[in-house]
Amino acid sequence: MNKNTLRTILVFALAVVLLATAGCATRKRTSVTADPSGLDGIMPQVSSFADDIKDIPIPAELKWQRNKSQAIKTESFRGGVLVYTGNAGIMSLKDYMVAAMRDNQWRMVGETSAKDIMLAFVKPNKTCMMVLSESLFRKTELRLYIAIDNAGTGNVNPFGEIIPQ
Repeated sequence: MNKNTLRTILVFALAVVLLATAGCATRKRTSVTADPSGLDGIMPQVSSFADDIKDIPIPAELKWQRNKSQAIKTESFRGGVLVYTGNAGIMSLKDYMVAAMRDNQWRMVGETSAKDIMLAFVKPNKTCMMVLSESLFRKTELRLYIAIDNAGTGNVNPFGEIIPQ
């Protein structure tokens, strides 16, 4: 190997190392306060709620992706697909969402996982399905499928199950 090739490889390797460490140094830190669910330090405070639905909390690390989201509101129905992305571990996000939904009186009715994790929750006249996925560079996506039946009778959830009173 000649001197110019060796020098080029060395400069390239140094640039890669500098870029990698610069990305870690500029990573935004968030503060975490005490969490009664026992998940202290796993996820930060809630920054917002899904759309105008006040009983689905979204962690502060996740940002709403307007271009990937859709919502619908009619006289008898509202819902949509809401997408959030950010830097969070997929398992800690799952634990956080399960605890947060439980704290807001949602009942978990299903869970499945493979590459992605799917969670299903119900309330009277409401359904929320979540798909959590993680990309190659640890970018986590939370996709919410929400259905709210405004004209429901109140004794059957959107899956057709009778809700115990």
